[in-house]
Amino acid sequence: MKVILLDNIKGVGKKDEIINASDGYARNFLFPKKLAVEANAENLGKLKNKQASAQHKKDVEKEKAEEIAKKFKDIIVTIKVKAGDNGRIFGGVTAKEISESLKEQFNIEIDKKKIVLNETIKNLGVFNVPIKLFEGITENLKVKVVS
Repeated sequence: MKVILLDNIKGVGKKDEIINASDGYARNFLFPKKLAVEANAENLGKLKNKQASAQHKKDVEKEKAEEIAKKFKDIIVTIKVKAGDNGRIFGGVTAKEISESLKEQFNIEIDKKKIVLNETIKNLGVFNVPIKLFEGITENLKVKVVS
């Protein structure tokens, strides 16, 4: 019997996958626990619409990411910090601070998890910080650290 999985099931398949399950397994385990539905015309149509919607959402996000990537080429984020005489910063500049400064100065919201910072910035100067905006779209943002 063909069924559409409604949840990830270890050893069986992933969510929204169509699999062949034995009749007994489907009727006695998958259907009562709401882990799957029968792969009839109605449910296949719903699945196709759901996948099309998800793809459209992904395309819109990708366009938005490309738009933001174009903006990054023209801007320099300036972060003011306390520093010693030798140009060393007290503490460091983190991804969170870069994200907040970007929102403050240019009204662009980027999640701090998307900012790829191997270690905190501990010196004054201009740094190129890579930001992963979307799958396959990574853009460098110039961050200027001044005292």
